[in-house]
Amino acid sequence: MAVDRLLPTDEARALIELTRDVADKELATRVDDHERSETYPVGLFATLGGTGLLGLPYPEEFGGGGQPYEVYLQVLEELAARWAAVAVAVSVHGLSCFPVATFGSAEQQEQWLPRMLAGELVGGYSLSEPQAGSDAAALRCRAERTDAGGYRITGEKAWITHGGKADFYSLFARTGEEGDAAERSSTRRSSRGISCFLAPGSADGLTFGKPEEKMGLHGIPTTSATWDGAVLDGDRLIGEEGQGLSIAFAALDSGRLGIAACAVGLAQAALDAAVEYANERQTFGKKIVDHQGLGFLLADMAAAVDSARATYLDAARRRDAGVDYSRQTSVAKLVATDAAMNVTTNAVQVFGGYGYTRDFPVERYMREAKIMQIFEGTNQIQRLVISRHFAR
Repeated sequence: MAVDRLLPTDEARALIELTRDVADKELATRVDDHERSETYPVGLFATLGGTGLLGLPYPEEFGGGGQPYEVYLQVLEELAARWAAVAVAVSVHGLSCFPVATFGSAEQQEQWLPRMLAGELVGGYSLSEPQAGSDAAALRCRAERTDAGGYRITGEKAWITHGGKADFYSLFARTGEEGDAAERSSTRRSSRGISCFLAPGSADGLTFGKPEEKMGLHGIPTTSATWDGAVLDGDRLIGEEGQGLSIAFAALDSGRLGIAACAVGLAQAALDAAVEYANERQTFGKKIVDHQGLGFLLADMAAAVDSARATYLDAARRRDAGVDYSRQTSVAKLVATDAAMNVTTNAVQVFGGYGYTRDFPVERYMREAKIMQIFEGTNQIQRLVISRHFAR
């Protein structure tokens, strides 16, 4: 079922139709093969970039689409309804462009942003480390100044979407001293000693680990990375030294909305599959959708999807209006990803035993939903962020 969207302009409606056409032809036709064989869809991101879908929320002067976030997120949702792994990678690419687009100098933006937004350069986001996930301020990867004015990067990174495949990474490394745990926890936006860099994926001294053997999202690799003295030129520093953590958190506010939209798209796909099956399968002489117990379950699933969509659209409209949206972002990420987990689980239940087999996509949807409660800040962290807004 095509979602009945309330879009702000005719241009937005045309964009959604374009997205559906591209997603049906390029994603829906390939997802099963790549997810089952755990292979990367070579050339797909160049195709998406060529249609303009990788730079939608960024300025037209740099080759972006100049679209409001309200529209961009609904594009992500449509992509996720066909292939969640690709939609997540598109969201991460947008997240990776954020530091240059928002904090980069005019020269950096002119040099790199057009190719990034066109999809000629696909990005990854490298913040987490083996010991620093939710506590991002605890990262240890170091960037030390060289005599030539560049930076030598040494350390380990983890959980990198598109790791080993991306052309560039928004890399966060320590240029100053690390505060103690009490200091790190005293403020969400502490920026002590961490800086942001635009790192090339082909840097000498950068190697990637074996792709993680994940529960889902098999078509896009997630890897660790080792920086063994790789040297970055000084113009690769984004913003000021010590500004990195504030850049990272600002990017994540937008990135979490991307994950919320992907979660809603996944949940919508599960709902659509369940409704279709319920209208075909018969028990006791009638379609199972006509059994009240099953019909009520589908109604709850639909209400959860609609409610989750409303939360991310509310946050996006606040972002577009230029008002604070941090709390609403965490609400959207929490509500949407919890909804995706519940809806996909219930979709498996609707299919009964068939839902537990790979003959139908709902078992994949359920596996894919789980990670959405974890990355871009676990849902426990989202509850912490929301609760802090109430402290006086």
